[in-house]
Amino acid sequence: MITEEDLAQQFTVIIKHTHPRVWELLRHCYVKVINSKSYLTTASIKTCIRHTRYIGIYCPKRLINALEVEKNLLREVAEYVGLVEVVCLNANNLVRDPLSNIKEAYPQLWLDLLWIVTQEQ
Repeated sequence: MITEEDLAQQFTVIIKHTHPRVWELLRHCYVKVINSKSYLTTASIKTCIRHTRYIGIYCPKRLINALEVEKNLLREVAEYVGLVEVVCLNANNLVRDPLSNIKEAYPQLWLDLLWIVTQEQ
């Protein structure tokens, strides 16, 4: 079975080798595959559709607009590796949000986001 880490790595390798200009932006970000469940309601019966996976790109505030411009290309690559969507998330907001529980729930992710936010371009 292909893990989320493998999918994220495949996504970044494809971007690195086929779109070097976008890779220059993406290499300053944290790329993670995120699972979600989708449900379909038909005739009052909830039928679970398979788990959907999408790419979450945690990027610093200074790069979020540049990545949004390239979102169609990122979506194409994500679909190629079997993912549904690409979501760009502002790492600055997540790290500085006083109500966020990322630090307690996912300490490694929080440290990675902190590292991304503090790096110079």
